[in-house]
Amino acid sequence: MWVRLGGPWAHHGRVRRDLPSGTVTFLFTDIEGSTRLLHESGAAAYAEALADHRRILRAAFDAHGGVEVDTQGDAFFIAFQSAPEALEAAREAREALAHGPIRVRIGIHTGTPLLVEEGYVGVDVNRAARIAACGHGGQVLVSAATAALAGTGGMRDLGEHRLKDLSAPERIYQFGVGDFPPLRSLHQTNLPIPSTPFLGREKELADVVALSARADVRLLTLTGPGGTGKSRLAAQAAAELAPRYPDGVWWVPLAALRDPELVIDSAARILGANAGLAEHIGDRPTLLVFDNFEQVVGAATEVAAVLAACPGLDLLVTSREPLRISGEHEYPVPTLAHDEGVSLFLARARAVDPDFPLDDAVAGICRRLDYLPLALELAAARAKVLSSGQILQRLEKRLPLLTGGARDLPARQQTLRAAIEWSHDLLTPAEQRLFARLAVFRGGCTLEDAEAVTENDLDGLSSLVDKSLLRRRDERFWMLETIREYATERLELSGDADETRRRHATRFLALAEEGERHLGGRETTGWLDRLDLEHDNFRAALDRFEDLGDGRSATRLTGALFTFWFMRGHGAEARRRASYALSADTDPTAERAKVLNAAAGLALDAADPASAMVHAAEAQRIFREVGDPAGAAYATLRSAQAALDAGDPAAACVLAEQSVTLFRDIGDADRVRLAIHELGWMTLCAGDIAGARTIHEQNLERAREAGDRQVESASLQQLGLIEIFDGSPLDGLASLEKSYEIDRALAYPFGISFDLDYLAAAAAARGRLELAAQLFGRAEALRSEVGARIRLADAAINERTLAVIRERLGEEGLRAAWEAGRSLSVDEAIALGLAR
Repeated sequence: MWVRLGGPWAHHGRVRRDLPSGTVTFLFTDIEGSTRLLHESGAAAYAEALADHRRILRAAFDAHGGVEVDTQGDAFFIAFQSAPEALEAAREAREALAHGPIRVRIGIHTGTPLLVEEGYVGVDVNRAARIAACGHGGQVLVSAATAALAGTGGMRDLGEHRLKDLSAPERIYQFGVGDFPPLRSLHQTNLPIPSTPFLGREKELADVVALSARADVRLLTLTGPGGTGKSRLAAQAAAELAPRYPDGVWWVPLAALRDPELVIDSAARILGANAGLAEHIGDRPTLLVFDNFEQVVGAATEVAAVLAACPGLDLLVTSREPLRISGEHEYPVPTLAHDEGVSLFLARARAVDPDFPLDDAVAGICRRLDYLPLALELAAARAKVLSSGQILQRLEKRLPLLTGGARDLPARQQTLRAAIEWSHDLLTPAEQRLFARLAVFRGGCTLEDAEAVTENDLDGLSSLVDKSLLRRRDERFWMLETIREYATERLELSGDADETRRRHATRFLALAEEGERHLGGRETTGWLDRLDLEHDNFRAALDRFEDLGDGRSATRLTGALFTFWFMRGHGAEARRRASYALSADTDPTAERAKVLNAAAGLALDAADPASAMVHAAEAQRIFREVGDPAGAAYATLRSAQAALDAGDPAAACVLAEQSVTLFRDIGDADRVRLAIHELGWMTLCAGDIAGARTIHEQNLERAREAGDRQVESASLQQLGLIEIFDGSPLDGLASLEKSYEIDRALAYPFGISFDLDYLAAAAAARGRLELAAQLFGRAEALRSEVGARIRLADAAINERTLAVIRERLGEEGLRAAWEAGRSLSVDEAIALGLAR
């Protein structure tokens, strides 16, 4: 069927310069019974008839100035500058097809659509398509607008009809003679007439219609939070389903009711039932649409009784929670897809400002508002006085901006706050308390964390999910940010905010410290992923500690998260949090020393080995004072790294050997492997290639036995580089391919950047200098994307290769290839580097 519910009409995505503008008459065609005809005629005969039909239609349309806008399957969409010419083209087409096997229905409507580069925009296009859809084969239907322009001579007035776009009744004329069955329009219905067209939701509409059409689905409940567009979707689905219910499709609004006992009585009054609702419906095919059932959910059992008594009755319900009766099917209405959200916002914004532009801020607005239809419409209402950038800026606080909805809307839909309050007021006091406490979670939470922090249980959480105030996906609970903002307000008013945030921060401090203990062995990948999921909650905990001036706890959490931040490429955040921790807690504690070790690493990333040495020395002193040999050993390793970047690889090797011994003495096998890896790297930097090879080969076996993927990858990288230095770059590729596979599995962007560096060295060793420069460019771009920096010793290794490239390609050639490499995806760059 020809109905596009959102976006412009264009021809195969190309910009059209030949389309009529101003007052345009649209003509739509569709073949009646095409599937049946295919089966009866056979594929070959049908294909021949279809080709003849297309030739005849195009000849008639071309003869009268028609422009083919689009085709879909066996249907045409044609635009005419003249209404009489459109009618004449339709007459010729109908007469030419009269004696053939194909019967075509035609709909014609005239309007003033907006013509943009992509095609036609406006309700007139959909109106023409809907008129065609309610006709029959051989019938030409004409709107009142077209009849007024062309005159009603040769037309039969078929009266007023409601179309499936739910618009007000449209007077329709039949052009030409012939008797046909009644039009396929809406009848026996009180479906509301919307003030705006139905945009987007094509998938959801198809889903709801398909579910409702199933014989085993007699009760379908559309659920979702306030503002997701449940009512609009239900009304449109009911319109699409209307032909299945000759005895009526009836809309039963419940928003004004509070007494469940009035639900059946309200439905009976709408249907004009005098002897009871069930008795009135009997076995007649009927669809009832109950809108806003959530505040009268106590009527569910009475509704179930009516459904059981009426075999021809089906129910479509909108509610913020399911009815929980036998036979119910639930369809959670999602928020809009990105493109749908942008289209809706633009359509509503251009209703108040026709020149409102599409820019990057519009996409930001849609993201900030969770693609919630009501929120987008309320934000778009501000387009009359605010630019998109100003709207986005003011959405830092969503609820105060999102007011001022249309006066003819229900009060609950005039502000987003009212829409959420509507649901909140229906909660029990215990549910309201849980709802407020859940606001402390950022980015969602697990069941266990929710239970611990909110001091509630699964039943309470399930109830909020049922009431569409909480969502569940992949074993995590989460709120739309618009709803979470309201929940935060309720938390602040509850008097419970400080204690709830304390429990939250304490819980995630413990999780971070537990996770740190598992990084470095077989469980590294799983724990990195878990910590990643909770990153926003860790940030919330850190912010809480900082707000309270609790430097000690902030320092503990910063130290616990540093390895995660390093491996997942959050360098900028690590620097900021470490700076705060060191200034907020100056006592000589193990926690401070741990952050000093991290700060030493960050100083090395900033090419400042002198500061790194100072931080490492202070950390080592504190660790020794508090009796923490593991911390002291790690500080010694940091000192080795600082010595290497300061240009003293011999001293670095001595310090690295000391750290290996210290870790062995305390039985820390994970850190032993890490320290040995650093010793091998420092040995290579000192020029002992054979010694470095031996160290890394032995350490690779240790890492594999222990399941230490990080050290395994790093060892493979070093062995690949050693093969390149030894004149065997193709052998080096084999090791680098394996290291990349591990780094990708670990989601370790900093490690991947070194895979690219060493692939660049391999490419240069094979004479592929332009490719080498591209790979260096992509490696540096990746580090920039994640806020990581290369250290001085690593930069010196890279510079050996870059010097060769610069000599052969020149500075300009190197720069051009470097920039070209930055535009490659990581996978593209790796594939080019590994190509043999």
